[in-house]
Amino acid sequence: MPNPTTKPVQPLMLTAAYYLSFIVMGLASAAEGPSLPTLAKHTSSPLELIGLIFVFGALGYLLGSLTGGRAYDHIPGHRFMAFSMLVMLGAAAVYPIASTLWLLLLAALAMGLGKGGLDVGCNTLLQWVHGEQVGPFMNGLHFFFGVGAFLSPILLAQIISITHEIYWVFWTIALLSLPLAIWFWFLPEPPAHLKADDQNHSPIPFLPVLLIVLAFVAYVGAEVGFSNWIYTYAITLNLATTITAAYLTSAFWGLFTVGRLLGIWIASRASPRTILFTDLAGCFAGLCLIILGNASAPLLWVGSSIFGFSMASIFPNILMLANKSIRVTGTITGWFLVGAGIGGMLLPWLIGQAFALIGPGSIMFIIVADLILEAIILLVFIYGNRKVVLA
Repeated sequence: MPNPTTKPVQPLMLTAAYYLSFIVMGLASAAEGPSLPTLAKHTSSPLELIGLIFVFGALGYLLGSLTGGRAYDHIPGHRFMAFSMLVMLGAAAVYPIASTLWLLLLAALAMGLGKGGLDVGCNTLLQWVHGEQVGPFMNGLHFFFGVGAFLSPILLAQIISITHEIYWVFWTIALLSLPLAIWFWFLPEPPAHLKADDQNHSPIPFLPVLLIVLAFVAYVGAEVGFSNWIYTYAITLNLATTITAAYLTSAFWGLFTVGRLLGIWIASRASPRTILFTDLAGCFAGLCLIILGNASAPLLWVGSSIFGFSMASIFPNILMLANKSIRVTGTITGWFLVGAGIGGMLLPWLIGQAFALIGPGSIMFIIVADLILEAIILLVFIYGNRKVVLA
């Protein structure tokens, strides 16, 4: 007979594992943008070509999401998550020592594969662990991604100031991945509450899923595009040094993290619909400040902080909005994160091309257009599912 006192421990233990893995994923995601100039120097690559790491990383993320989405409905999820962590470990070890562009792009592809598999797993299994009470826990999960992303540029700035190189930024990520991979391998599996739907071959609701996929394309494109290019934007316009630009990136992620922390509390008091459109309004306000003060370092800092704070809870609340009308399996979560991978691949690449051809100012206008598209997609989803979503 099982000891009843152990029952509350397992959900907390599993949640802690998912949260820690999201810190590592945040560290890895936020390290790439500020490392661009150094990675370009290591591989003797021009800026428009080094931006291909975002394309390959997002392609890997897309493939990892697709593979993981199917895997979590059919095989032990924690074993697959352990494998994903090991793939990230290998990629992080190679990143700073790659001396050719093709090797760096292979590392970016592998990093994306690991992150995609891990992202699907954490988002899906957390819902299986907590069921209908997942809202605050989901916001907490994405808060810890923000913690890692906030710490990454600070770590980068300190390492650059001491060693003038980036090796230990990525090797720290590799070292943190190893114990987590071992832990996941031995963790018990959560009950797969929604597995019966998959076994009964329930059809995927095409149009609602497509709209949520497109919403993730637009959102992640804006988040990754801004966070990965703001460092280079500030340096190119002479609004920051290499050190202060790293701290600017950290300010973005710091306010992003604060926003996700508050989102845990707000999620229990406001609907996803209200939160999403309030967040989008804040995003537009932050971008307008940056555009209007394109030669002002203080306005760049304020605008980036507002933008980061406002972007924070969009991702988890799109998931919560979807949950009101779609029963989410691992496969469906995988498709949602395929959208995230496409967005993370296309918009940063587009920004890199516009940056080289038009100039750094093009970044903010591209992101504004992208978020207008995001608002339109969410409106179509909400009013197309009004009986469920507006309830």
